[in-house]
Amino acid sequence: MARTVAFCTLGCKVNQYDSQAMLEKFEDAGFQAAPFSAPADVYVINTCTVTGMGDKKSRQMIRRANRQNPGAAIVVTGCMAQRAAQSVLLPGVRLVLGTQRRGEVVKLLQKAMARKEALVAVEPLGDAPFELLTVRGSAGRTRGTLKIQEGCENHCAYCVIPSVRGKVRSRPLAEVCREAERLAGAGYQEIVVTGIHLSSYGRDFEDGTTLLDALRGIARAEGVRRVRLGSLEPGIVTEAFAGALKEIPAICPQFMLALQSGSDTVLRRMGRQYDTARYAEAVECIRRAYPSANITTDVMTGFPGETDAEFWETMAFVERMRFGRIHVFPYSRREGTTAAEMPHQVPKALREARAAELIALGERLEAEYIAGWQGKACEVLFEESRAGGVEGYTREYVRVAGHGAVGSVQRVHAQNLMPDGKRKLKNKQPTDCSSKR
Repeated sequence: MARTVAFCTLGCKVNQYDSQAMLEKFEDAGFQAAPFSAPADVYVINTCTVTGMGDKKSRQMIRRANRQNPGAAIVVTGCMAQRAAQSVLLPGVRLVLGTQRRGEVVKLLQKAMARKEALVAVEPLGDAPFELLTVRGSAGRTRGTLKIQEGCENHCAYCVIPSVRGKVRSRPLAEVCREAERLAGAGYQEIVVTGIHLSSYGRDFEDGTTLLDALRGIARAEGVRRVRLGSLEPGIVTEAFAGALKEIPAICPQFMLALQSGSDTVLRRMGRQYDTARYAEAVECIRRAYPSANITTDVMTGFPGETDAEFWETMAFVERMRFGRIHVFPYSRREGTTAAEMPHQVPKALREARAAELIALGERLEAEYIAGWQGKACEVLFEESRAGGVEGYTREYVRVAGHGAVGSVQRVHAQNLMPDGKRKLKNKQPTDCSSKR
């Protein structure tokens, strides 16, 4: 009987890509994938350390794997492992990797199993190059993730990511194009382009290659219908940038622009490299190119020193920007960051109360954005079977329930909107256009 491996991936889409690459290394070695909820011979927990909750969940998943099969070998990798390797050496852990050497995971686990103690294979990032992982994907899938960039050098006051992901490293353009072709060949019709600091793609090259070059290369892959961008920094979005995106027909008009705060004084304390005026300018550049774009964002509440007035500035700015969705999270104090030592730390209860208010505003804005699609035609890539039909997403990332085959692309007319957090549109009499480019 083949040995089994189960993955638990916490955090961002970069982690999702890394996990898929490691899973395929195990499959090449003869392992079969198993659900994380089932007994397995090997468990891999790909950790997140952006917040204290990420650390907590990572430890919980390690303990859960050990309870499910006390004899299993547990591999812990990712950002928390890079930042605090000794803290994840819980019962059952045989191998600790950081944010490098994921391509060697099977070989390192074999080495660890030959020892009587856990192997910690976490190394300082230093001048580590971009680790060239690849994924094959699987036939019949509709959306794949393509990691093209690693690392961040912004050093925002609250963030530990530069210390666990290292300096900016970019995937060579030729490799980006080859990976896009592999994903398209495996059946992916939509590619989500991701990186730790995607806007910095190409900064480490000396030939002038930029993110736009990578996007053009990905869009040229035969079979790719859509290219969806991961999170962007507002500074990259200019009239010229938005216009260049518009010239790539596969680009999806859904843009994640990180905000963090709608107060200029808070943004300065955070060390962010823009103010609200520059952010609003970026939003307007996108909307001039894509009038129906879904602009989404991240917002933090309770950053050290945040006053009631600064919080209400954020509330007002978020409403003014008319976001289609916002991800809200209370500030989390991270040891080793500048913000951790700042005075006037906001009490946890107040951070969470402000987050709740902002979430309520975000839900209203999301409902208003979705309602704007009432009666309009939209293109949907159906991805999953559901009771009575299928579900998928428009190019703007609005969820739609309808009828048809998984993997088909259809033109539908939105009706029976349900802006209750489910983000669904319902359609009838779909027109199949799966053969169209």
